[in-house]
Amino acid sequence: MPLESMSLGTASARLALALILGAAIGWEREHSSRAAGLRTHMLIAMAAALFTVIASELTHMRAASSAEVQTDPLRLIEAVTAGVAFLAAGSIIMRRGSVKGLTTGASMWLAGAIGLAAGVGNGTLAAIAAGFGLLVLELSRLTARGQ
Repeated sequence: MPLESMSLGTASARLALALILGAAIGWEREHSSRAAGLRTHMLIAMAAALFTVIASELTHMRAASSAEVQTDPLRLIEAVTAGVAFLAAGSIIMRRGSVKGLTTGASMWLAGAIGLAAGVGNGTLAAIAAGFGLLVLELSRLTARGQ
């Protein structure tokens, strides 16, 4: 069944952008020897973009009967956010009063948001968010070295 809201090339480009930007965040996490690295962030960002493309398709889908198809794009954002938050929470460990993995969890959440932005076709916003995220991760790593 062909896509109705966009061409296959457009959908593929959105998925590829999410994959590439997720890889940039994931590479930094992997370079910092974190458990959730390149593959995890790539898959989260691409999955979020895919869910967004699917939601776009659902909103453009022709109803099989005279009843209209009703969709709520905000539910998509809630579902992606909840799913990524579940994964991110699994990366956070608390031991003897210290918390580990919080930044990785936050970067996973960011990868999901980047995927959503790429999925709706806002590649500029996705790239800006990825750039700012990488800046924060790099600055925090440099700050941690100085201590």
